Amino acid sequence: MSFSTLPLSYCTNVHPGQTVDEVAHGLAQYTAPMQAKLGRPVAAGLWLARSVIDEIEPDPARLTQLQQVLAEHGLVCYTLNTFPYGNFHSERVKEQVYVPDWTTDDRLHYTQGCARTLASLMPEGVEGSLSTVPLGFKNLVSKPGEVATVVKFQTRCIEQLLKLASLLDELHDETGRVIRLAIEPEPLCLLETTLETVAFFHELYNKAEAAGLLAIARRHLGVCYDVCHQSVEFEDVQASIASLSHALVRINKVHITCALQVPRPMDSPDARDALAAFVEPRYLHQTLARSKKGRVIRHLDLDRAFCESPPADFAEADCWRVHFHVPVNAERIGPLETTRADLRSALVAVGKLEYAPHLEVETYTWGVLPGEQKPDLVSGLTAEMSATQELLKELS
Repeated sequence: MSFSTLPLSYCTNVHPGQTVDEVAHGLAQYTAPMQAKLGRPVAAGLWLARSVIDEIEPDPARLTQLQQVLAEHGLVCYTLNTFPYGNFHSERVKEQVYVPDWTTDDRLHYTQGCARTLASLMPEGVEGSLSTVPLGFKNLVSKPGEVATVVKFQTRCIEQLLKLASLLDELHDETGRVIRLAIEPEPLCLLETTLETVAFFHELYNKAEAAGLLAIARRHLGVCYDVCHQSVEFEDVQASIASLSHALVRINKVHITCALQVPRPMDSPDARDALAAFVEPRYLHQTLARSKKGRVIRHLDLDRAFCESPPADFAEADCWRVHFHVPVNAERIGPLETTRADLRSALVAVGKLEYAPHLEVETYTWGVLPGEQKPDLVSGLTAEMSATQELLKELS
């Protein structure tokens, strides 16, 4: 088994960054001290919001500032999180994190700007990656059963993605830098299951071939495999990764993440009470369950009423999983379990691929985790990175 030999990345969406100065401050206050405590090289998986790109594009000095900050702290950057477009730390993010979607020119132009920026930040001799939204959020696209609307939406997304692939190909010709887009399936989005993702890429490849762009599409377009998301879907993560590989859908980036898990929820009032403490107003926490017959059911967002008196189909389910990124070094949080076992299984499958996707830890929820006893951010990040590096070493 083998993994990427690049320094393990940590996504900086964990701290605010609406300006270049704020991004630089976050690197100095959190990422660099974490690297120092860890005693090993770390990659900064930068989240550059649209407002940051708007600063950089007209002013080369702002790009130079970022380059200098990375160099000053001995950090490298080979991947960006281009999923959150706006303020990821506003009081309420929820479903707005999926806006603008991939039908819009705003999303296309922002991602293109991020690619140009990354091309200037990357070390020589490595490839870059950009994780992005899974096309859009189902509830914002159509009402249940409106198949024609979804088909039209996805067709427009394919048009935009092929434009981006062509732009990334031109960027490669200009700079010699290969940058790959990584579309990130997520619960209740247009791409959430592996089956949906494979079907979408099949259609994308067909349209790319018809346009004479198949080689470019395969080179520059793939997925970001967020382990938490596929665990929440109750997917067999090893079979999921094998399905993507069989369909020739390249995994350009892996988000090393864990979700919350509640086994036999109605038998454990303490676990449901503990789960209620994770209810918070900023991020969306899609909650899924596996019924005793194996059917997966979905609830839009975790709330206290749900924990206290869940709908009948959830009450009958033998397990709940919640899209709440929790520290990846934790197997339990009080009476709650995590999906760390799936993380291990997924990394085993990733290590068997014929190529090495970028690897990035992405626990962005430290600021909204419950409990007064949680560690300071630098200590928490260090523990996650240390545990992940040890796990990768063990699996290698």
